[in-house]
Amino acid sequence: MKLMYVNTIWVVLAAAMVLFMEGGFSLLESGFVRTKNAVNVTMKIFVDLTIGALAFWLIGFGIMFGKDSFGLVGTTLFGSPEKIHLSMSLPSGAFVLFQMGFAVACISIVSGAVAERMNFKAYILTAALITIVIYPLSGHWFWNPNGWLSKLGVVDFAGSAAIHAVGGFAALAMARVLGPRKGRFNSDGSANVFAPSNIPLASAGAFILWFGWFGFNAGNTLDASNPALAAIAINTMLAGASGGTAALFLTMKKFGKADPSMTINGVLSGLVAVTAGCATISQWSAIAIGIISGVIVIYATLLIDHLKIDDPVGAVSVHGFNGMFGTIAVGLFDSTHGLFTTGNASLLGIQLLGAVVACTWGFVGGTFMAKVAEKTTGLRATEREEDEGLDMSYHGIPAYNELERFTDLPTSLYNFEETTGIMVAPAKVKKIVG
Repeated sequence: MKLMYVNTIWVVLAAAMVLFMEGGFSLLESGFVRTKNAVNVTMKIFVDLTIGALAFWLIGFGIMFGKDSFGLVGTTLFGSPEKIHLSMSLPSGAFVLFQMGFAVACISIVSGAVAERMNFKAYILTAALITIVIYPLSGHWFWNPNGWLSKLGVVDFAGSAAIHAVGGFAALAMARVLGPRKGRFNSDGSANVFAPSNIPLASAGAFILWFGWFGFNAGNTLDASNPALAAIAINTMLAGASGGTAALFLTMKKFGKADPSMTINGVLSGLVAVTAGCATISQWSAIAIGIISGVIVIYATLLIDHLKIDDPVGAVSVHGFNGMFGTIAVGLFDSTHGLFTTGNASLLGIQLLGAVVACTWGFVGGTFMAKVAEKTTGLRATEREEDEGLDMSYHGIPAYNELERFTDLPTSLYNFEETTGIMVAPAKVKKIVG
């Protein structure tokens, strides 16, 4: 009984850390997008935490953890996830809450890739579909004891495949169907860089995500007495640090400057990549995985731009490509079955299969969701809404009140913008006051 109390405290705390990561997603995406769309990305995170969480509790959990006969889909526990039978010393409520945090995170991966031009109603529909169908099915295959990939022995401890690769490639598919932001690419194929609104804000978001990742990975032990808990935590830290280090130095060499957005995404890439194997690798392996992921994210970002797919925050490169790599990396670095550590290639083959399934399912699911939205709510914002900014178009409020910056100036110097309904200082006034 005492162990159950301790486990309950640990898992509920870890679940709170995972759910707090949504604040990190909100700040990260708000900082990376342009000012006129900062409120919209925050509102999408609220959709994740409200509609997405309820949809998962009602239907998605049953599809993921319900009983089945073929290893493909659960068919019980709909509307009653608390009835799940756990063999461990843990109340069902704590387990459901923790899994809810994972489900919500999968939606937020897609949020960043479709930022600044997606119809808000379409995003609500997407959040529901991800938590009802797309993520729960992948979770069932990888984590349900009867799931077909689980039975084959695929190792995906905390979700490099089931969450990140699936979410990242769903984001790739949706961004592809949605099309780039207006003016993002030129006719000759070159890309125009849209300056992010607030890098310090994005950095704060990355710090919150990094903090929450300890709950994301170590919390998945579901057992406060698990001897692997500390190893998981230190591997998580080392991979994030080495991913950021690799991205930092590579941008200095390649671009001549230490790029903050790439460094942020390098850290996140290391965290994504180590998530699958954090419980079964050494600390040196965690560093190696982080370094490789920090390199992958930069070249993956360049590839995405070359394909003229617009991903404002780098979600596809961080989560999709490094979720795929992290899944495969288990077959290379696993302490007891890895190719590099034991010379045995059998686990690598199984991990390759898991990575292919996750990426393919994510891309198919993302294409499906985009097409459904096109036929129902409409997938993309109108040209006027995009020009005006989704903050005012969908929410009626700007992220930053321009008037407050110039309160000491006479009102005669301001222009009234009918499209936004606020008083804005013209460029010449802004230049005077800095």
